[in-house]
Amino acid sequence: MNGEKKDVPAGVSVRGLIELLGLTDGPVAVERNREVVPRAAHHTTALAERDELEIVHLVGGG
Repeated sequence: MNGEKKDVPAGVSVRGLIELLGLTDGPVAVERNREVVPRAAHHTTALAERDELEIVHLVGGG
């Protein structure tokens, strides 16, 4: 995930991982194995061993 190896519970979805990471405040973009995971698919996209993820959490500010 973002260039670092992380262990996550088996069968966790993209949305579950977002929740585990505490990234529920604000928009989150997720790329899995170099393909964007649409937000509508976050709940149904299960992660598998050796998936490569990039997660961008957008925050506002000035």
